[in-house]
Amino acid sequence: MGKVLAAELLGTFWLVFGGCGSAVLAAAFPGVGIGLLGVSLAFGLTVLTMAYSIGHVSGCHLNPAVSIGLCVAGRFKAAHVLPYVAAQVAGAILGAGVLYVIASGQPGFSLAGGLASNGYGAEHSPGHFSLMAGLTSEVVLTMMFLFIILGSTDDRAPRGFAPLAIGLGLTLIHLVGIPVTNLSVNPARSTGPAVFVGGWALAQLWMFWVAPIAGAVIGALAYGVVHAPATEVEPGLRPAPVDAVKS
Repeated sequence: MGKVLAAELLGTFWLVFGGCGSAVLAAAFPGVGIGLLGVSLAFGLTVLTMAYSIGHVSGCHLNPAVSIGLCVAGRFKAAHVLPYVAAQVAGAILGAGVLYVIASGQPGFSLAGGLASNGYGAEHSPGHFSLMAGLTSEVVLTMMFLFIILGSTDDRAPRGFAPLAIGLGLTLIHLVGIPVTNLSVNPARSTGPAVFVGGWALAQLWMFWVAPIAGAVIGALAYGVVHAPATEVEPGLRPAPVDAVKS
């Protein structure tokens, strides 16, 4: 279990450092900044690379909402949820801490920029979206993310392609959600930067735990509705048997 939790810690470190780092260090770099598209792709690439690296070790959850959603879907033991969440939050804080050390080495750096923290409302949403807009987007996008995870890791899904679907899915939902809340869909990812920014980021952090977890539970339940065992699927709709990449 120690090795499994270490994998989750390192994987979540990479997600926060790579994803938030792209936003803080590279998004608006003069002349050659990667912008919203680049940041979205960076988050997707962190999950894709870690899924291939540690998916066989820990399942590569990297996200408390994912761990809880998989538990609701019957894919993950309830007894392992809290240890996973603790490792993920620790990794996120470590990733944000390393990013802070690097970013603070630039003249004029200030935590007032948010360190890629998630937020809502006129002052803290990139597009000045309201709490209700932020809450709705986080629930819906996390729901779809869980749906993608469960579907791509299903026993009948093509083997070896789950990391691609999950990584590209995360890229897509960032393209939609960054203007609204800087996009979380991951309570650990939100907690890491908030710990260093403090103030408003910590005050608004509750939403980035509640909404993603609610969305993950809904996603798990939704997949349960459309999923059916192979024996219950009409013969003409049944895919050829393949080995699964377990989440």
